[in-house]
Amino acid sequence: MFFYLLYRTGQFIALRLPLKAVYGLAVFISDLHLLFSGADRKAVAMNLTAVFPEKSRREIRRIRKMVFRNFAKYLVDFFRYAVLDRNFIEKNISVRNINYVDEALERGKGGVLLAAHIGNWELGGVTLAALGYPLSAVALPHKNDKVNRFFDEKRETMGIKVIPLYNSLRKCFRVLRGNGLVALLGDREFTRNGGAVTDFLGKKALLPQGPAFLALKAGAAIVPGCMIRGEDDRFTLMFEKPIYPPAAGSFEDNLRLMQYEINRVIERWVRRFPEQWYFFKKYWIDEGENT
Repeated sequence: MFFYLLYRTGQFIALRLPLKAVYGLAVFISDLHLLFSGADRKAVAMNLTAVFPEKSRREIRRIRKMVFRNFAKYLVDFFRYAVLDRNFIEKNISVRNINYVDEALERGKGGVLLAAHIGNWELGGVTLAALGYPLSAVALPHKNDKVNRFFDEKRETMGIKVIPLYNSLRKCFRVLRGNGLVALLGDREFTRNGGAVTDFLGKKALLPQGPAFLALKAGAAIVPGCMIRGEDDRFTLMFEKPIYPPAAGSFEDNLRLMQYEINRVIERWVRRFPEQWYFFKKYWIDEGENT
């Protein structure tokens, strides 16, 4: 109930104050979060240091502060979905390489949109839906039913069909058979029974195999895409070349091959936009750790 009331309060404020003022308030709160949440502060610093061992402690602290601030702004954007329209998108969002999405759909087998906890993946989905693309998103349900409905209703209001993470395969295949798009996050496995331990940024991590598995089974292309915030708080939604299922080879070998390509794409994003990679828990698996 606490988080439900917190999100409702955040939405109330975000819809009634000018955007610049709400961003300023969000930054202030994020700085307090950074100051008082030792566990989150330590986890983010540990993750960043693992990715950038060559950076000084001062630089890691700078990036960490921006992670907290950018995540707070991400929440503001989510709370303001009710006032987002085509005019906002045209003024504040630049879309690059949308032809890669069209290229995938031209095959008639749908497309798997690969995203990560980078930038504003939710707003990226909203933008695609507003542009008329048939989008379904696989989402991890919140433990609290009210919080879960709060988030899902906002997504569905913006034209995104929500597929709960658990028992989602059949619905995902149905979307792909209808030549639709299924969006999944590829940088963290939350179920702990559907992923694989693999190399990511030079260390072992438990990553989801859902995007590669769906693409192989359905014959669909994977289209990587991320929505990045600029210094002026405008956004760029950028897509990369589709990853196509191999024409030959065993399913297991092809799954490993596609997973490798997925990992390398997300690694590039993390290294390029570390201030916008949001993960507030320990990320990598220690040697000998039971997964």
